[in-house]
Amino acid sequence: MNSQTSERATVRLTVGQALVAFLSRQFSERDGVERRLVPGMYGIFGHGNVAGVGQALLQSELGELAVPDTSGAADGGTSASHVDMPYYLVRNEQGGANAAAAFARTTERLQTMAVTTSIGPGATNLVTGAALATTNRVPVLLLPSDVFATRAPDPVLQQLEDPRSLDVSVNDALRPVSRFWDRINRPEQLIPSALAAMRVLTDPAETGAVTICLPQDVQAEAFDWPAEFFRKRVWHVARPEPEGAVLDRAVEVIRSAKAPLVVAGGGVVYSGASAALRAFATATGIPVADTQAGKGAIDADHPSSVGGVGSTGNTAANTLAREADLVIGIGTRYSDFTTASHTIFANPDVRFVNVNVLAMDAAKHSAISVVADARAALTALTARLEGWSMPDSYRQRVADLDAEWQKVTEECYHRDHGPLPAQTEVFGALNELMGEKDVVINAAGSMPGDLQALWRAQTPEQYHVEYAYSCMGYEIPAAMGVRMALAEQGHDDRAVVAIVGDGTYQMMPMEIATMVSEGMRVVIVLLQNHGFASIGALSESRGSQRFGTKYRMRNSQTGMLDGDEVPFDLAANAESWGARLLRCDGIAAFRENYAKAVENEGVTVLYIETDLLGPNPPASAWWDVPVGQVSELESTQKAYEEYTAEKAAQRHYL
Repeated sequence: MNSQTSERATVRLTVGQALVAFLSRQFSERDGVERRLVPGMYGIFGHGNVAGVGQALLQSELGELAVPDTSGAADGGTSASHVDMPYYLVRNEQGGANAAAAFARTTERLQTMAVTTSIGPGATNLVTGAALATTNRVPVLLLPSDVFATRAPDPVLQQLEDPRSLDVSVNDALRPVSRFWDRINRPEQLIPSALAAMRVLTDPAETGAVTICLPQDVQAEAFDWPAEFFRKRVWHVARPEPEGAVLDRAVEVIRSAKAPLVVAGGGVVYSGASAALRAFATATGIPVADTQAGKGAIDADHPSSVGGVGSTGNTAANTLAREADLVIGIGTRYSDFTTASHTIFANPDVRFVNVNVLAMDAAKHSAISVVADARAALTALTARLEGWSMPDSYRQRVADLDAEWQKVTEECYHRDHGPLPAQTEVFGALNELMGEKDVVINAAGSMPGDLQALWRAQTPEQYHVEYAYSCMGYEIPAAMGVRMALAEQGHDDRAVVAIVGDGTYQMMPMEIATMVSEGMRVVIVLLQNHGFASIGALSESRGSQRFGTKYRMRNSQTGMLDGDEVPFDLAANAESWGARLLRCDGIAAFRENYAKAVENEGVTVLYIETDLLGPNPPASAWWDVPVGQVSELESTQKAYEEYTAEKAAQRHYL
């Protein structure tokens, strides 16, 4: 540490060292509780970061990186504070980004992880993970290395050369999928950039992927940093209160409604508003449907809970949605699955009241727009609606519809289908065996649809399905992020169960090795059905005959992929990563092996073969997937006729 003539304390560090030190001193705070904002960093080292951020992380782990502690020594000066930034070696940069997103979601967006990468392929591997985080509106901090700022060795290995500009690198591909993006070409640029990045990470409305690109020469460059840059900063996560006049309008519309319906989205969970939602539903008797991100926001056995709504929703919620004259969206962005591609809210006079911290979402469907925190708004609405509630006849209709769907759920959970079980039977076993605050993870294929329709979540912590981006390959790295977040919260006793199909498994199995190396306790349920069940069913329903959706050998006679099953052994592959493997021959064996899996201290893979053709829960809503208008195939011609008829119900909500 030295001092300039102005007596302003400085410390000489490289940019990589300064960034690691800065991040170690950042905290979030909500409702008076402080949390370390970035408690660790995932990454893979290559040229670009191995001698920059990588060296800084090494120095941190050796206890050799220190910065001024400006909280004040007894003499009014500064003392040294050692930097603590744990590093976790992932096997794929996208896996690191996915794990960071899962970590952030598990902590209600109050914490996240950083991801460091090399230049070139390492950086571009982040693009999918960044898009996932931004689409889901969860914070992740991405630190891709970049080409030389000096341009002395030009072009460097893995550099993309753009003839239009020398200031373009592959990292520019991260611009459209990031909520904040910057490139640090001089050391002093890090100061305003890092502060801006923290603001976005902790802004509940603006959050998403935050990308700071670090040219490899700049990472290693030394600079005299002001000591104040490393002071402890606490970033307040706000709970915006609803405007009184807007609340008055919302209350007036709610009181006039004859058939209202709440659609609870992820914003309810992220704001910790589950208790407020239950209180609102109990007081008013308004039924509550949920999106994928909002499932568990109200407990499944609450009298007002009607489960999943939309394209993969259930008949109870979707019947109420079709009849609703008022939809109260709370913390939802109204994806096409939630609205069944603008067909499910079928009442010609339907109106909307939307509560959201993001004005863009609150204004959707010409709604009365309540820009506010979900918990604050629900608390205010409950107070203003005191003494008003739905009549007993409406409450009874809600109960009757839900009871009918529960019969369907029981049938799906206990089909005794053979010779191979339906995947819904696996979900039924898990739903019954897992604890209320154990975590089930899924993201892609036909599984999210079955889970939204059937799963009975008693807590918001239990259900972790990523469906905003529905990213194949999310589940296994997400299990790592969830496990680490639970440990950070002191809940390492809870089970973490990632359900993956054979298609998703092949996308990103390598983070099993990361979890094994870190000694993490995770259960992976691997369902093998030799194909893409979801896209196969969609292909068939749209007249494309499941083309290209089964894992088959090339048939020398037909020239197509319709030969024998590909002779791979995914169970053996999973075991090769270091996991304990338990093969399950049927549901009874699955139940027995699950009990063994949750007792294992490491990673356990439960492998079970299921029927590619289902059966799945009965569908009760539509999804807009266009069909070819002209075709020589009779199957496509028929599908187009059906598509045209279904599309007739589609409309804007004006």
